[in-house]
Amino acid sequence: MVKFKLPENTIRRTVYLEKVRPFRNTNLIKVFTGQRRVGKSYLLYQIIQEILSQNPAATIVYINKEDLAFSAIKTANDLNDYVLLNKSQTGKTYVFIDEIQDIIEFELALRSLLLDLQLDIYCTGSNANLLSGDIAGFLSGRVIEIQVYSLSYSEFLMFQQLETNVKNLNLYLKYGGLPYLKHLKLEDEIVFEYLKNIYSTIIYRDIINRYSVRNVSFLEQLVLFLASNTGSIFSAKKISDFLKSQRINIAPNQVQIYNRYLVNAFIIQAVSRYDIIGKRIFEIGEKYYFENLGIRNALWGYRLEDRAKIIENAVYNHLAYCGYKISIGMLGDKEIDFIAEKNGEKKYIQVALSIHEKQTLEREFGNLLAIKDNYPKIVITMEPFSGNTVEGIEIVQLENFLLTN
Repeated sequence: MVKFKLPENTIRRTVYLEKVRPFRNTNLIKVFTGQRRVGKSYLLYQIIQEILSQNPAATIVYINKEDLAFSAIKTANDLNDYVLLNKSQTGKTYVFIDEIQDIIEFELALRSLLLDLQLDIYCTGSNANLLSGDIAGFLSGRVIEIQVYSLSYSEFLMFQQLETNVKNLNLYLKYGGLPYLKHLKLEDEIVFEYLKNIYSTIIYRDIINRYSVRNVSFLEQLVLFLASNTGSIFSAKKISDFLKSQRINIAPNQVQIYNRYLVNAFIIQAVSRYDIIGKRIFEIGEKYYFENLGIRNALWGYRLEDRAKIIENAVYNHLAYCGYKISIGMLGDKEIDFIAEKNGEKKYIQVALSIHEKQTLEREFGNLLAIKDNYPKIVITMEPFSGNTVEGIEIVQLENFLLTN
């Protein structure tokens, strides 16, 4: 039984539904994390629809902290009391809590509710630290976290009802993959205004208000700096030194704190460097990528000179969507754009806007050939190519890569 109206004709995101199905009806909390407006709420709706399709009489308890109807649920005790009051007295109850981080000490309620084996609990949140970190530590391995990303390229085409071609690939690279874009006309003035408003909501609700940030101007300048230098290796000190040159005086430790806030709110993703020979993670010097390219472009502009950065960001996002653990490879003074690991296997990936120039060919392929193991090595480029490999290194067009899972 459900006491609210489910939206109709939603587009199913099967990748996430398949991830959560094995954990349905288990005594584990299923947590969907991710940036605001990536579609976490609609995933909850789709899970509810699946449950009701199998059992129309199932008891559903749904709480949405963005809905004023649930404004009375402020604390762990409020949450615990509401669920217990509305649960079935005779069988299984499915509990869905949207934007749970807005409930004070929610983790106390979750730990208590887990004691009831008749509850099957799902929740979403828009803060990585509060959810993946605090819940996992507090609930001792009784949590399954599934990070939800903006639409992949294939999902974008499905949502927009578009065909695969270069024009539509460029639309995706420019506007990103927030699901609501399917309701908007894909024009710069309209889409970028929407994306700027989403960005402002995230900045103010998930960073400024949550962490009581005082230096708002610096925070905004930092985001613009990261947008202009997407995919570059930086340390907090290097960022601090640059900002000082722009007469913005900020200490490196403050840069680190603000960077962490941006990562926790899923504005950016930090990627560490990995020493391929020494098999260790470097403690300083990371790359930063935007979770949503559309937001990056709305803030900084969609510039011709940034095309290489944009496609590198798109490759990173797709690897993350596909479930890879990603690092930047370092081989002496040579850099490998991405080492992607999953299920005990690796891929080494270089990204290049074009491979026409001899210098680019030597750099991208030479760096990969210097790696002395047998894992797959790939160069991804915007250019179509249907010829031979280069000493076993495959050349893949960006559009084809983004259509793989």
